[in-house]
Amino acid sequence: MTHGLFVFYVVLLAALLFYPVSQWIWVLSVRRLQRKLDRELSQPEIAGQRRRAWVIATVICPLFSVLFNLSTVGMPQ
Repeated sequence: MTHGLFVFYVVLLAALLFYPVSQWIWVLSVRRLQRKLDRELSQPEIAGQRRRAWVIATVICPLFSVLFNLSTVGMPQ
């Protein structure tokens, strides 16, 4: 496998995973904060949690994608 194809697979998997992972992180984060504060969150608080989820997903998805492709396809030659 060439480096270009490996990078394509990594980017493709990271892009496909980004939205569901960010939504999942966001929902868990909002529920945890609501339970901790014992009230409904305001719109700015919800938007802040969404930004936080996007940042976390931006780190997790490419990292997982690289590790997954290395374990399944192997190191490109």
